[in-house]
Amino acid sequence: MTPPGQREPRILLGIGFMLLASSLFPVMNGLVQWLSPRYESEQIIWARITGQLVIMAAIMLPAAGWRIFATKRPGLQVARSLCQATSTSFYFFAVATLSLSKATAIGFLTPFVVALLAWPLLGERPEARRMAAVAVAFVGVLVVIRPGSASFEFATLLVLGNVVAYAMYQVLTRKVAPYDSPDTSVLWSALAGAVILSAIVPFHWTTPQTLADVAAFVALGAIGAAGHWCVARALGLGPAAVISPFQYWQIVGATTAGFIVTGLGPDMWTVVGASIVVAAGVFLAIVEGRRRRA
Repeated sequence: MTPPGQREPRILLGIGFMLLASSLFPVMNGLVQWLSPRYESEQIIWARITGQLVIMAAIMLPAAGWRIFATKRPGLQVARSLCQATSTSFYFFAVATLSLSKATAIGFLTPFVVALLAWPLLGERPEARRMAAVAVAFVGVLVVIRPGSASFEFATLLVLGNVVAYAMYQVLTRKVAPYDSPDTSVLWSALAGAVILSAIVPFHWTTPQTLADVAAFVALGAIGAAGHWCVARALGLGPAAVISPFQYWQIVGATTAGFIVTGLGPDMWTVVGASIVVAAGVFLAIVEGRRRRA
């Protein structure tokens, strides 16, 4: 058992890693918006997923060898990888036209969808307070999206698709965790998507026009890999209920990156809806923390 004096610094370090990840992801999404007017989304998605696979393999293979790809649950790993590729595709297609602040606010719905899927897929029966938090979060997202209004954007439906796919990815990650190591799962998470997209991207390829564009494509994979590593490191240093709420820092980075790229900030409804979702998320984290301690 970790002594109390050492536990707090570990948790603070975990929070630091989560804040770093939440600062990196908006930068990556800002690059997506910057590249989208000149390159097709298929090429951008390929660079993101394949770049992550190449970078992580280059780091892990020298020490572990090819056996790191060995998995006891190949079906689950392929399903995880397809879910990640689907999630990334929906999100990147969406932010080509949607503001980053609005896309990020809707994306905050993911933990609540995970809570819903955990019942049928993991056997975790939801408590009344958890379901109340889920309901409030949905209300917040409806405030952001405003279906039926003149300001409704089709791209918001793509972000909702991203939410469902990413929630499935997280649930499947929890299912495979007892069988495969985290390093194996990290590599497999990008493997199937990289293979499929490598077959598709030649039909959507545009040679990068400048060195800045080349650097942006390379950065997509590097930032994605670094961000996911930071999240995994953060959750390994402290309770998820304490550390996970700090992912909401992304809304600050997304607003900043979106303004730099497009000159547009969030509207009033996005701010109100995001505040509702964040409040529900913090409440859910507190409830989960108390339940685990009990």
